[in-house]
Amino acid sequence: MDALTLLTQRHSAPRLSEPGPDSQQLDTILAAAVKAPDHMALTPWQFVIAQGEGLLKLGEIFYQAAKTKGESGEGLARARLLPTRAPMVITVIAKVQDHPKVPVIEQHLSAGCAALAMQMAAQAQGLGGIWRTGSYAFDPTVRESLGVQGDDQIVGFLYLGTPLSRAPNKRSPDPADYVSFL
Repeated sequence: MDALTLLTQRHSAPRLSEPGPDSQQLDTILAAAVKAPDHMALTPWQFVIAQGEGLLKLGEIFYQAAKTKGESGEGLARARLLPTRAPMVITVIAKVQDHPKVPVIEQHLSAGCAALAMQMAAQAQGLGGIWRTGSYAFDPTVRESLGVQGDDQIVGFLYLGTPLSRAPNKRSPDPADYVSFL
């Protein structure tokens, strides 16, 4: 798939199964991530990869967060199972550094670009992915469990695997609706 087709036909694959990325595919996915725009070469990202037993560990972190928030019953059970919706989940964290020329938001955006680059690299290799955020990205229990501190931010959980179905053709917005010229 050529780059322009990949970018203009980007889609999320919410239903994923085995196989997930193999080691060579993962290396390519991570190589794409670290090519994200990075003002002053701060490398403001960290990637926490969960697969196999790691998915259960991430589920336990979500479970503890839900329990702390007062969830019970189905909510707790669901929290524990969320990471198992795909064979791999990459938590993308913006690791912020104090820098006079690079504001916090720019570092967060750089990590977001890394997440998109990973999703595109997965799709280019025949895999599927969906970038999820949700309340767990901002939850203090999850943040602490994953070593997220201060202005650092979880920018998303990238679920990766083999799509269970072909993505439906969605109507794309008309770019002209969002453009103005000075």
